[in-house]
Amino acid sequence: MSETITPTPPPPSAWKIEPVGPLYGDVEVRGSKNAVTKHMVAAMLAEGDSVIRNIPEVGDVTITAEILESLGASVTVENHVATISPGEVTDPAVPLRFSGLNRIPILLIGPLLHRLGEAFVPMVGGDLIGARPINFHVDALRAMGAEVTVSAEGITAKAVELHGAHIKLDYPSVGATETVLLTAVLAQGRTVLEGAAVEPEVIELALFLQRMGARIEMRPERKFIIEGVDRLTAATHRLSGDRIEAFSYLTAGLITGGRVRVFGCHQDRLVTAISTLSRIGADFEITDEWVAASSGELVSAAVETGTHPGFMTDWQSPLIALLTQAKGLSVVHETVYEGRFTYVPALNQMGAEIEVFDTCLGGPGCRFNNRSAGHSAVVRGPSKLVGAEIEVPDIR
Repeated sequence: MSETITPTPPPPSAWKIEPVGPLYGDVEVRGSKNAVTKHMVAAMLAEGDSVIRNIPEVGDVTITAEILESLGASVTVENHVATISPGEVTDPAVPLRFSGLNRIPILLIGPLLHRLGEAFVPMVGGDLIGARPINFHVDALRAMGAEVTVSAEGITAKAVELHGAHIKLDYPSVGATETVLLTAVLAQGRTVLEGAAVEPEVIELALFLQRMGARIEMRPERKFIIEGVDRLTAATHRLSGDRIEAFSYLTAGLITGGRVRVFGCHQDRLVTAISTLSRIGADFEITDEWVAASSGELVSAAVETGTHPGFMTDWQSPLIALLTQAKGLSVVHETVYEGRFTYVPALNQMGAEIEVFDTCLGGPGCRFNNRSAGHSAVVRGPSKLVGAEIEVPDIR
């Protein structure tokens, strides 16, 4: 007898949101979206099964698991726990069907070179938030001894042996820093990385690699020193909370005049967020277990995004929404991605008063100055927002 299989319904193409008034209550955030997939890639460097706990339910986890399985690894995800067994990886090529889905394939070049001496990964994807060049990755891999060719389809790399190198990033790119860490830990000799990104998710990856047996030192002024080792062993790690999700919930409480208490993301991951929201009028209660925010009158502010420990670029869009309810003129200067304001027309359609400029407002000139990129926003508030049918341009 044939079995009737009920297909899984597709995700909704539209959401209908009914306002209910102030938001009150507790919420627990899962592990960081920006960390989980990098830990899954790191597990490919180890001998044995690595376990990652507190996994968030996000599509990137599924995509990354499928990428690793296409190479011969075994990945199971159950009850917010992922187990990764590298197995006998025999295929050095990530299939083209993963082109443009996320930015994980490029991070696999180093691990594949260490395992097989060659690698092919399709072109990376991600949100359309601005230029996200791969040249930092390619230059770093070449400095460590890889022969790298970039084509329209993807990146091909070969290496008989990878060695340490002195690498200086012109900009503290998170992805390029992760590429160097994932490649240098098994390379011969010492790698010195200057101008590195030091976001909490990068540090968490470095600590996971150290737990696996990597020799990594962090020095002042954005410097990592990595001494290559012969082998890494499997490790277990519980991911720290997602600071983007935590900020979004805190802001949702503030914008509705309520109070949201967030568990699972400690204060040390939200330092700049807390200080910024406090300037706007938020009151905080903070313990070892949770962070809660409530507000009286919201006031305008000038905020500039930046690399860590600055105000996180991923916090910028919920902040703009919040500033539509603040009294006066606020200025937000985006210095990380020049295409972050694609959602502004939707907010204006809902009644916000936001104008985007291609000049540097609210701070010193940044790398997007005089490049015809709308990277500063002026928000007039408070605005009475109304329901509308809008298009969501990216996941933020």
